[in-house]
Amino acid sequence: MGPITEEPTEDNMKLIGIDLYHRYKEDVKLFAEMGFKVFRTSIAWSRIFPKGDELEPNEEGLQFYDDLFDECLQYGIEPLVTLSHYETPLHLSKEYDGWVNRKMIGFYERYVTTVFKRYQNKVKYWLTFNEINSILEAPFMSGGINTPKEKLSKQDLYQAIHHEFVASASAVKLCHEIIPDAQIGCMMLSMPTYPLTPNPDDMIKVMEFEHSNYFFGDVHVRGRYPGYMKRYFRENGIQIQMEDGDEDMLLHTVDFISFSYYMSICQTADPDKQVAGEGNLLGGIPNPYLPASEWGWQIDPQGLRYVLNMFYDRYQKPLFIVENGLGAVDELITGSDGEKTVEDDYRIQYLNDHLVQCIFCTIEKTLWLHLC
Repeated sequence: MGPITEEPTEDNMKLIGIDLYHRYKEDVKLFAEMGFKVFRTSIAWSRIFPKGDELEPNEEGLQFYDDLFDECLQYGIEPLVTLSHYETPLHLSKEYDGWVNRKMIGFYERYVTTVFKRYQNKVKYWLTFNEINSILEAPFMSGGINTPKEKLSKQDLYQAIHHEFVASASAVKLCHEIIPDAQIGCMMLSMPTYPLTPNPDDMIKVMEFEHSNYFFGDVHVRGRYPGYMKRYFRENGIQIQMEDGDEDMLLHTVDFISFSYYMSICQTADPDKQVAGEGNLLGGIPNPYLPASEWGWQIDPQGLRYVLNMFYDRYQKPLFIVENGLGAVDELITGSDGEKTVEDDYRIQYLNDHLVQCIFCTIEKTLWLHLC
């Protein structure tokens, strides 16, 4: 999503962020004061294997997560841990072109085996890849693919996705073997898509777009490639290279579905109605019936209700909402106690409206819903 450089750039000033590494104790204490029961975090692969292809892990990195999880558990907070969250070790990207290379499966297996064994008594909920379907739009950020997106062939892109599928299924298998009482799921970027008009061509455009994202959940839950993707591969000259054992490995399916939800989009088959804009993620088109945040992301609480129903009807698996929130240009002010603060009633309203839609879902049908 940006240049590989240590120097500040316009979209990444390289400033210190939340600094969890040094401030985790006070952060976890604040979580406990707020009544949180689950802390969704990730293990940075490069903290455990700095290059990614070493044979032995970095003990200092392992110890940090021991300390973090211990801090959570002493407050009764359950860690929910993502194994790979947009941080493929840079060496693996530069030397192997990320997940295009099948060797990545073995590197990932070594890494997840290490952390499963190390934290088997501390972590019971795991996610294999963060927003795995985002590789379609951000192959470097999501899949560590060093080949520029404009030069990346569909063949290599979908081969990389296959390697991630096999690695994810292997992680499920290893997790169940090493931590029998643990649960492990996939994690997807969810973005409900509406036809811009009642024109049937727009509806077909929506169907095709949704297939590209359902694909990831279908493989993780059903353990096989769906027919619509096999057709897509035939029509686009894509031949997935499978090795012996890949199809059997894919049968190690996830225990639950987790996802992010921030916004919805529209799609149209009419090229004259295609418009550009900051909020038009994944090639979407703004919905004229919805407001937008200052980032251009459209605010659609009912879209979350739609996503929950769609995922549950399709998969009948427990559902974890692991990302949701509002990005805004917040103003830092001085509060009544003299401390700097943000008066973000608009964010409270946003979260409240989305939680109300979750309540509707639990009334409409019996589903396992976890808010993280």
